[in-house]
Order: sequence, then structure tokens, then C-alpha cells
Amino acid sequence: MNYLAILEGLLFVVGEEGLCLDQIEAVLEIDEEQSKMLVKKLKSAYEMEDRGLRIDFLGNRFKLTTKFEHKMYYQKLIENPLTNTLSQAALETLAIIAYNEPITRSEVDKLRGVSSSQMIRKLVAKGFVKEAGRSEMLGRPILYETTSEFLDYFGLPNIEALPDMSKFMEKTNQSDDETDLYQSKYVENKDISS
Repeated sequence: MNYLAILEGLLFVVGEEGLCLDQIEAVLEIDEEQSKMLVKKLKSAYEMEDRGLRIDFLGNRFKLTTKFEHKMYYQKLIENPLTNTLSQAALETLAIIAYNEPITRSEVDKLRGVSSSQMIRKLVAKGFVKEAGRSEMLGRPILYETTSEFLDYFGLPNIEALPDMSKFMEKTNQSDDETDLYQSKYVENKDISS
């Protein structure tokens, strides 16, 4: 079992939340010394000049971060009009945040059904989403909300100007009714023929 590769994947999956030593020990089922050795090895591998990431210890957690010396390239990417479009996943994440703000990443994940940490990072980098404090939930996760740049981008005077979700819900409920109606007719026809 390659614990070094697993640790790298774990750090990628948890994103900005990072991992504490206790979590590494529990997930990999290893002791504290082995955990420290793994983190140290991985950190050394990332310190090589040909790597674009590094491991930082921030807020009592190990996190995968980008190298500061490459910052100007990341900024160019964000500001480039060719890469400044929003994907379907980014729009979906942004809509969930806008309609439910302030909201935690885990709540966004639950609504989307997939991990949203990368999308939220992109939206923060683009200036559409910002941290809005900490939740009172266990672990005090970060709360996210939309920014004035979000409002400007979508031409909204304020967050209350978002389209009413009840209209979308009515359409969804109508299509559900149609499906139920079809299924009930199918059952009736089956009963008549027997």
C-alpha cells in the first residue's frame, strides 16, 4: 500500500479544509510517528523546484497549496477573458450559494451531490464568492456568500433580485405529476387486460 500517494489524494480531496494528524492516523490506520514521517516525505517531494504545489501547516491542519512564487501566473489565468467563463458546475455551485447564503461547503456538497471545494475555490478566486465568517456547526466550518462582483456580473442590484425559485419548483413539480400520471395509467391498463 502506497500511503504517500494516498495521503496526497486525501489532501487533494479535502481541499481548503486540510487534514490534522489525528485524521491522517485514523484514515490510514497508522500511528503518530508514521503520520509525521509521511507528511514530512510528501512535503519534501513538493519542495522540489519542478513542482507547482506545496504542503503548508495552517490552522493546525496540513493543506495542499500553490507556490507563492507562481502567483502572477495564477492571477493571469483568472484575469484572462478566454478562461473567465463559468462552467455548468461553477454556475450550479454559485446558484446554490446565492440562494442559500451564508452556506458551508459541506452544505453545498450535500445539495450538489458531489464535492464542491474546487468550484468554491475558483469562485473565490474569480471574486464571485467570499468567506463570510464561521458556522456554529461542529468544527466551525467556513461560511460562503456572494460578492458585489457577482451582482455586477449578473446585472443584479441586490441578492433579492434573483429569480424566484418557486417558479422553477412549479415546473419541476408539474413534470413529476406527469410522470406519476403516466405510471398510474400504465398500471390501470395492466389491470384491465387481466
